[in-house]
Amino acid sequence: MGLNKKELEKFFVSIDEKPFRAKQIIKWVHQRGVSSFSEMTDISKDLRTKLETVCVVEAPEVIYEKTSQDGTKKWVISVGNNDLIEMVLIPENNRATLCVSSQVGCAVDCSFCATGKQGFSRNLNLDEIIGQVWVAANSFGLPREPNSRNITNVVMMGMGEPLLNFNPVVDAMDLMMDDNAYGLSKRKVTLSTSGIVPKIDELAKVSDVSLTISLHAPNNELRDQLVPINKKYPIQELLDSVKRYVESCEDKRVTTIEYILIDGVNDSLELAEELADLLTQIPCKVNLIPFNPFSEVNYKKPSGNRVKRFQNYLQEKGYITTIRSTRGDDIMAACGQLVGQVNDKTRKKEREQNKARIETKTI
Repeated sequence: MGLNKKELEKFFVSIDEKPFRAKQIIKWVHQRGVSSFSEMTDISKDLRTKLETVCVVEAPEVIYEKTSQDGTKKWVISVGNNDLIEMVLIPENNRATLCVSSQVGCAVDCSFCATGKQGFSRNLNLDEIIGQVWVAANSFGLPREPNSRNITNVVMMGMGEPLLNFNPVVDAMDLMMDDNAYGLSKRKVTLSTSGIVPKIDELAKVSDVSLTISLHAPNNELRDQLVPINKKYPIQELLDSVKRYVESCEDKRVTTIEYILIDGVNDSLELAEELADLLTQIPCKVNLIPFNPFSEVNYKKPSGNRVKRFQNYLQEKGYITTIRSTRGDDIMAACGQLVGQVNDKTRKKEREQNKARIETKTI
């Protein structure tokens, strides 16, 4: 799982096999969810035996999973050395959106996000990122049908800043969009960034996935407080990079602007007016997210009336503006609540349950 397509092709050449074997392996592992070489029946028995001696197909270990009252599912996953990450699956009608992590913790430290309060440990490798998609896809049951699309959307919006882990994230998104792997369209794979300007420009050269900007304030003074990376890449530089990204895409592209509304901090009508004026520069829609509380900060969720008033103003100015429904907050799986923590007792219990599930499937 830690090899992208080109690396897999090189690997097969290195063991005196044809490069097309990479396509076969990608289909078996990512499209069908198979981890045993013995089940890969269109590969010769000799090659399967060789692969079993030098390779392994292994996803990160799930140590905890819980389903919210609203159907949202959260997994806590171990990536070694006591490092934990979280991913969240949000079902809605015919959609199932998977929120994927790219780092253990986060160094950006946005003031409204619980992940940043945990500090930063390290970047995730390719296998640890795409392994989340593999685990979630397999949770719908095995064997996986080749054309199944149980996961309809993936957002790089979990723990971490994706653009600060550039190459593994790009490789993972390429696999998500590969027709021989997960087969998602570029409009169904979304990267959310706090605004790492040089990396947005770099992304434009290698990908055209959907882009979401975590803005949260319409001026630099306020955004410096909420999103500290703004001090390095202020708002105008960020919007200019978004313009360049949109221009690099072949199709007509609309960028999503995320705006977490915090009571008494950034939810006034005056700031809504300022935001409406600012966003005239780029084709965009606005996603308003009422703040989801966590223990490390004193921020509060605004009232429904204040949220609606903010939305109405932007809509009157011609912006498509949605309010994101809070999902999974009863299991701390809502936006901004992911921290990668679970107590030792729960961890041991979940490991035993997961082992039992695996043994049952094997039987």
